[in-house]
Amino acid sequence: MITYKDMSMDTFENIKASHNNFEKEKDREVLEQDLIAIGVFGLQDPLRPTIVDSIVKCTTAGIQVIMCTGDNLDTAIAISKNAGIVTNEQVLESEYTCMTGKNFREAVGGLIKGTDKNGEEIKLVANMKKFKEIKTHLRVLARSSPEDKLLLVTGIQDSQGVVAVTGDGTNDAPALTKADVGFAMGITGTDVAKGASDIILLDDNFSSIIVALRYGRNVYDNVRKFIQFQLTVNVVAMFIVFFGAVVLKDSPLNAVQMLWVNLIMDTMAALSLATEPPAADILNR
Repeated sequence: MITYKDMSMDTFENIKASHNNFEKEKDREVLEQDLIAIGVFGLQDPLRPTIVDSIVKCTTAGIQVIMCTGDNLDTAIAISKNAGIVTNEQVLESEYTCMTGKNFREAVGGLIKGTDKNGEEIKLVANMKKFKEIKTHLRVLARSSPEDKLLLVTGIQDSQGVVAVTGDGTNDAPALTKADVGFAMGITGTDVAKGASDIILLDDNFSSIIVALRYGRNVYDNVRKFIQFQLTVNVVAMFIVFFGAVVLKDSPLNAVQMLWVNLIMDTMAALSLATEPPAADILNR
């Protein structure tokens, strides 16, 4: 006969756990007898009505959308099809179109430590050649961890790409920080995600990214127009002054007049270009 005094604490805990498991299995067998199936319920998190149209606009604007999620691969594929991120033909086209985080990480070798031109330590993709091959087809990354998202962002940037990342959780912070532009959700996003991002979407809507994209391109175009205008008017003004001083022996414009001309052309140009709204076809390139 073995008493509790003769047992070690680990042995006693193991016996106790085995007894509890036995009791649970016995109770389950009793409860699962003579059951009748009444129905099967399925839960779905529907897409926002504007998502499909936003994905189409992103594709038209030359932006490749990749969905990174922690969901099961089958669930991720179904959602991405409904959203228009991937089609049935693309799924069958390549084995790299829809991947799990584990397979993706093993295929490219993960992140390794390296040094940049300044000798500072940075993270690099181990197999960059394989990554470029996968990046061409990749549209869905399921069962992805924070390390997988960071790996994807790092690889795209090393491929001379510009990356924008959306996220709302604490685990999205590394990818949001690494990305060129980080979008955090203003309602459901955590404080860590908001702190790591560059832009906060107050309505948690993906379509707001399209608005940011339109205004971003509009500002870029306006800056180019302003510089072009300034170069044109300044060259003309300087030519008039130089030509008058050399040929006519007297400048058509004195210093005060030149200041007034410069003030007018700078102010009017800045006002007109700063208030110009985005064109309707600004995303069609």
